[in-house]
Amino acid sequence: MLSAAEYKESLRRYQPTVYLNGHAVESVADEPGFVPGVNALGVTYDYALDADHAPLMTATQQSSGELVNRMLHINTSNADLMNKLEAVRLICQETGCAQRYLAHDALNAIEQSVHRVDAHKSTSYREHFRAYLHDAQARDLSLGIAMTDAKGDRSKRPHRQASPNTYVHIVERNGQGIVISGTKAIVTGAPYMHEFLVMPGRNISEADADFAVCCAVPCDAPGLTIVARPAGRPGENSALFSNKYGQSTGVVVFDQVFVPWERVFLAGEWEHSGELTYNYATHHRHSCIAARAGFGDLLIGAGALMCEANGFDPGRETHLRDQMVDLIKITEGFYACGVASSVYAKPDPDSGSFMPDPVYANIGKLLLSTQIYDMHRIAHYVSGGLIVSLPGPDEDHNPATQANLADVLRANPEVPADQRLQTARFIEDLTASYQAGWYSVISMHGGGSPQAMTQEIYRHYPVGNKVELVERLMERGVAHDPNRPITANRQPGRCCAQGCTPTGEPMMADLRTLKNKRQ
Repeated sequence: MLSAAEYKESLRRYQPTVYLNGHAVESVADEPGFVPGVNALGVTYDYALDADHAPLMTATQQSSGELVNRMLHINTSNADLMNKLEAVRLICQETGCAQRYLAHDALNAIEQSVHRVDAHKSTSYREHFRAYLHDAQARDLSLGIAMTDAKGDRSKRPHRQASPNTYVHIVERNGQGIVISGTKAIVTGAPYMHEFLVMPGRNISEADADFAVCCAVPCDAPGLTIVARPAGRPGENSALFSNKYGQSTGVVVFDQVFVPWERVFLAGEWEHSGELTYNYATHHRHSCIAARAGFGDLLIGAGALMCEANGFDPGRETHLRDQMVDLIKITEGFYACGVASSVYAKPDPDSGSFMPDPVYANIGKLLLSTQIYDMHRIAHYVSGGLIVSLPGPDEDHNPATQANLADVLRANPEVPADQRLQTARFIEDLTASYQAGWYSVISMHGGGSPQAMTQEIYRHYPVGNKVELVERLMERGVAHDPNRPITANRQPGRCCAQGCTPTGEPMMADLRTLKNKRQ
C-alpha cells in the first residue's frame, strides 16, 4: 500500500489532459489549485499505514487473501460495513471529505452487478472485474466515479437528446473492445484520480441500450479531457481548513475513447443498468452518512471552542447547551441510521457481498441532506457574529492594528485573542464561505436528491407489515392479497424471534476500540 507521498508521486506517472481556470495543467501533483484535494486523499493512504488506524483503514480481501485499503475492499459481512462507516467518519473528520470512499461504493456495486449479468447473459464480466479489482488493490489506486451524465434536456431519454454526447455511450464495438463518447458532468476528485470507473447514471431502456456501459478507463486515456475546478480554497490565508483540505470536481469528456474488453463490465445489457445504479446509490448513501458525521464532528468541536472563547460554558448557559445538544442530536441521529443499515445489512444473493439496508441508508442520507442547513445555523448561533465580521488575517500582523485588536477582540481572559480569531475563521470557513455553500450542495444532492431518497424509503419500507398488524389488532381478518398495493411491501424477519445474530456472537471485533480511534 502507498503512503501519501507515494500517492502524490504516482500522479506524476500519468499525463492526463486537465484544464483549470482556463489553463492547461502540466502536472496535477504540482498544481497549487489541487493541493487541498491531493492532501485529502493522502490521508486515506497514510492512515492505512498507521498502526493506530490500520484496523479500520485496511481489510483482508476474501477473494485474494491480500491486505488492502478499505476504500477498495469488497464487503463480506455486517462488520465490514460497520468498519467502513467508522473509517469514512474518521477520515472525513480530518479532511471534511476524503472522496476516495466513492471507489469503495462503486466497486461493491459492480461486484454485485457482474455476477447477476453473467448469470443472465452468459457474459464474462465477473472474470474481467475480479482481475481488475485485484490489480487496483495491488496498485492501491484512487478511482474516480464517472456516473452523473450531463443529461441535456431532462425531459427526454438519452437516445432522444439533440446531442448524444450529453450521455456517455458506446459508439463502436470490435474484437478488441469498445469505443465510448459522451460527458460525465460531476466527477468527484477528477483531476487527481488514477483511473475512472464509468457507470450508467440512470435506469436504461432497450432503446437506450448503448448508454448502458460500465468500464474502467485510465485518467490519461487518449480522447479523455478533464475540465476541473479548484479543490477547496487554496492559497487563501483566511481559509484555515479548506486551504489544506478540499475537493475538486470535474467535467470529464470522452471523445472516442477506446476501452479493451478486459476493462468492460457492462456493454449494452440495459436490463441490469437500473440495478447497478441502485446498488451504487445505496452503498454511497451509507458512506455519505459517515462522511457528513465527520463534518458534524468538526462543527461540534469548533462550536464548543467558540463558546469558550466568547466567555461562555455551554454546560451552564442553557440556550447554548440546548443548541449544542441539537447539533449532537442531528449528527449522531443520522449516523445511527448508518449503524442500523450496517446491522440489518444482508448478503447479496448472487455475489455474496454485503449490501447496506436500503431503508436505513436512505433515511440517514435524507436526514443529512436537509439538516446540513440546521447544522450551519446552530454553528452560527453558538458562535456569534464575529465569524463574519472580524478583520482579515493580515491584520493579525499589522503593527498599526495588531495590539489594539488583540485587546478589544479578546473575550474570555483565559483564551488569547488570536485563538478566538482563529476559531472564528475556522467556523467561517466551514459554515459561511464559498466552501460552506459547497458542503451544503454536496450534502443535498451528492448521492441523489432528497426526492430520490424519499422514493427509495417508501419503496422498501415494510408498510404492508404495519397494515396487517393493525388489521389483526382490529380483528378485521382481511386475507393477504399480493395484488393489494398498500400491503405489497413486506420485510419479514426484521423483528424475528431469533434476531439477526446468533446469541453471543459479536457483531464485530472490539467495536469500542474502533470507535475510540475516530473519537
